[in-house]
Amino acid sequence: MGRRGRAGGRAGPAGSSRSVRPCGSAVVKLRDLLAKSQPRESLTSHLAATLDGGIALRRRVGNVQVLDEATGGLFWAVACLAMLCHDAGKIPDGFQFMLKGHIKAWGERHEVVSLGFLPALLEDEQLLLWTATGVATHHRSLEGGRGALLSLYGHATETEWRDRLQPIPHGAAIELRDWLLDIAQRSRLPVVEVPSRSLDVIEEARQLFDRLCQWWELSASDDRGLTAVLLQGAVTLADHVSSAHGVLHMHQPLNGDFRPHLENALAGRGHELRPHQTEAAALSGHLLLRAPTGSGKTEAGLLWAATQATEMAVRTGGIPRVFLTLPYLASINAMAVRLGDLLQNEELVGVMHSRAASFHLAAAVCSDDDEEQHVEAARKAVSRAAATRLFRETVRVGTPYQILRGVLAGPAHSSTLIDAANSVFVLDELHAYDPQRLGYILATAGLWEKLGGRIAVLSATLPDALAGAFRDALKAPIHLVEADTAGTPVRHRLSLRDRHLTDRKSIEEMRQRLADGEAVLVVANNVADAQLMFAELAPAVEEDEAFLLHSRFRRMDRSALETAINERFGVGRGRHPGLVVATQVVEVSLDVDFDCLFTSAAPLEALLQRFGRVNRIAARPPADVIVHPAAFAPRRAKGPDFADGVYARIPVELGWNILNRYDGEAVDETQARIWLDDVYGTDWGQEWRTEVEHHRRTFSDAFLGFAHPFVSREELAERFDELFDGTEAVLAQDRDAYEADLTSVDGNRKAGRLLAERYLIPMPYWAAPLTTWEKKLGVRILNADYDERFGLGRIRGPAAQTYQAGEVL
Repeated sequence: MGRRGRAGGRAGPAGSSRSVRPCGSAVVKLRDLLAKSQPRESLTSHLAATLDGGIALRRRVGNVQVLDEATGGLFWAVACLAMLCHDAGKIPDGFQFMLKGHIKAWGERHEVVSLGFLPALLEDEQLLLWTATGVATHHRSLEGGRGALLSLYGHATETEWRDRLQPIPHGAAIELRDWLLDIAQRSRLPVVEVPSRSLDVIEEARQLFDRLCQWWELSASDDRGLTAVLLQGAVTLADHVSSAHGVLHMHQPLNGDFRPHLENALAGRGHELRPHQTEAAALSGHLLLRAPTGSGKTEAGLLWAATQATEMAVRTGGIPRVFLTLPYLASINAMAVRLGDLLQNEELVGVMHSRAASFHLAAAVCSDDDEEQHVEAARKAVSRAAATRLFRETVRVGTPYQILRGVLAGPAHSSTLIDAANSVFVLDELHAYDPQRLGYILATAGLWEKLGGRIAVLSATLPDALAGAFRDALKAPIHLVEADTAGTPVRHRLSLRDRHLTDRKSIEEMRQRLADGEAVLVVANNVADAQLMFAELAPAVEEDEAFLLHSRFRRMDRSALETAINERFGVGRGRHPGLVVATQVVEVSLDVDFDCLFTSAAPLEALLQRFGRVNRIAARPPADVIVHPAAFAPRRAKGPDFADGVYARIPVELGWNILNRYDGEAVDETQARIWLDDVYGTDWGQEWRTEVEHHRRTFSDAFLGFAHPFVSREELAERFDELFDGTEAVLAQDRDAYEADLTSVDGNRKAGRLLAERYLIPMPYWAAPLTTWEKKLGVRILNADYDERFGLGRIRGPAAQTYQAGEVL
């Protein structure tokens, strides 16, 4: 770590009141010192609560081998000491004056002052430096990035330290030291009353800060650096839980009682466990599960997870968390509801995605015209989502990318890593055809394994290439379980056409199916084609029988559409004629059942998911799934060809060639797996495997190396957001309504923002220049046409020529 601070210290940050120098009080008692002003909380209460939160976290996470090896078995002792002392540095008059409203801002960092109390409690140098690491880094990075501690204090002289951080009430400091020693001893932490140490807090802090920077100046081993990041995460998490007065759940419902509970539930419906479910439940270690739709794949994964959680609780002494990940928000929301029903308590299940609060708000039963009820539901939804962000629940459903964010480390993300230690991960329906994201997930799965985790991959198809990629990424053996597909009803009859989905003859064929009273699903590869098809086909049925679904609707309109589609075409709802035109969002986001499918060609995995929306539970003879060739062209008239502007050409063509062999035939789940193995067994498949490995190594090198654990990762965070996160915008015509919602909940701006989110339209990250940023509202504004049935239309403005609807998935 380079010593690159500026000599002579620095002025306070913009907006601070450094010119107002508080004077030391003649007598200040420890009981008068605050840690928080809103709500008001005493310093000792906050420190004690943070330690309590840390003890609860220790109990939940348990012993992590790699962390104990790096710290000589003292990881949790170090973490709890750092939690107890982390905010001791709020004792200076400047910080107290700020909390009490006498000055606007103090302009200094309390965590460096906190270091000054440690030498009076700890004699062992290694224990002291590890504890100092946790204390110093719970808000800021040591080096690089905005406000790094080294740049603020690394070259300040002793006189400058005193000038900037004093006065400190000496009597209260002595009281605090004695209080810290007493609490630590009562908690059986490895402290000693260091003899003959005067309590010069600022000088002790300066000397320890200098030693700490030297300790981390050279590259650390990956295990030591990883331990430091998880220490930072533990302190940060305990601090946040304490500040929010939150509680961590200490019960894992997926335990030894889950299997008999599930068996009783199945027996009540006249069913029993299937062989692949029983086999998964008996396994110890990583799992690859290949089971067709409707075979109880999810239940098999949960039975496996319950076994792992039970074993790991004994081995680690902790309470393992169980993460279930799916690729789409709607499927995550449906799984959260399903799990809540299965476990008979929705409060046990956390929802981990960027719209979790919106999910909880949508789940609340509110009258459309009862504004007070909506406001109260928004308050509760914000509170529930905040609890999940504090890692409250031991069962959580989300996207893989929410957990991946932990690798960004730093105070904002390292808590995710400590929470993932000794956890169980069930990854459902990963898409192999996206080598970049798959490579990143594989890299992170290796980290989860290193932290004591166990991983399962569930798929209806699971090509051998994907199974092999996971075997290469993990060190421990992976057990393969396959459902017996003998006797599985054949659900689909494959038909290919020689014309594009949007061709006039194609449209006439779809109209005839609608005229015959069938439930017809049409899936296009891009929004432009979907909108065109809907405009052509919707007049063929009644208005309330036709729906268009894609990702460029306002949230409230998308939610209403999905609800209406489920009510009409959902499994178990009976057969109703009608039309749904959709893009890829329909692949795993809705539990629906149609009579026939018309789709553009796509990679086989995507097509198989689309097939799965037809004759879903095999209640009828094989139903028609009709595939049309894609149109291949470069994006924006340059570069390689893409299918309908979306998918790479070669895998789509390979899949099309395989489907040609079975044109006109009834096809089953076993054939689908063989098809995928054929695709990935080609030269392109070898290139795919090489690309996956490249991205796995790239992600490992960029994000999973912790040789310099306390260097800011702000640049990496931006790269991560570009890869996994989109953006959102409000239509110009909705701006005033959005602003009104923001202020509609008195005293709770977060709840107001949640209500306002109904107007947001998701956009890809690269589309941000099509919008304008309105600082006052904290949102992007989009000047565009919009229709509640068609969604986002033409974008107007200086950047309009850069937008092509076909490129927006």
